[in-house]
Amino acid sequence: MSKPQINVTPLIDVLLVLLIIFMVVTPTKPSSLDARVPSEPERKQPLEPNPLTLVVTVGSDSTLRLNDAVNGRVDDPEPLIANLAGIFEQRTQNLSYAESSGGDATPRIQKTVFIKAPRKLDYGSVARVVDAVKRAGASPVSLQIDDLD
Repeated sequence: MSKPQINVTPLIDVLLVLLIIFMVVTPTKPSSLDARVPSEPERKQPLEPNPLTLVVTVGSDSTLRLNDAVNGRVDDPEPLIANLAGIFEQRTQNLSYAESSGGDATPRIQKTVFIKAPRKLDYGSVARVVDAVKRAGASPVSLQIDDLD
């Protein structure tokens, strides 16, 4: 008694017909996508920064500046910590609330700090500045990027 075998010829015929149908239906030339790129906006007046914005800038000589006022160095951030803590305490007394974004029902004091450092500065120095700003009570702490190469 011989074993039954499957005849695959009809299956191959069906697959070849489907292949021919898909090759004919598929366009040979891809269609192009017309994209409109927006033009660069014209700036008539320079933008004024928000007076509540706090930016800690690390200079190339490792000096720390808080909104253009020198406040210590990377290896000694205590003057910066004291200055930031004083600003946050003053904002707490004046009830200087941050703008709420969305469903946040409880107001919170504006304690956002941006840190701006040169690209050549080592990671450890930036981490020390972030730690110093957090010790002063800042939350959230953000790194500012000016130009992307």
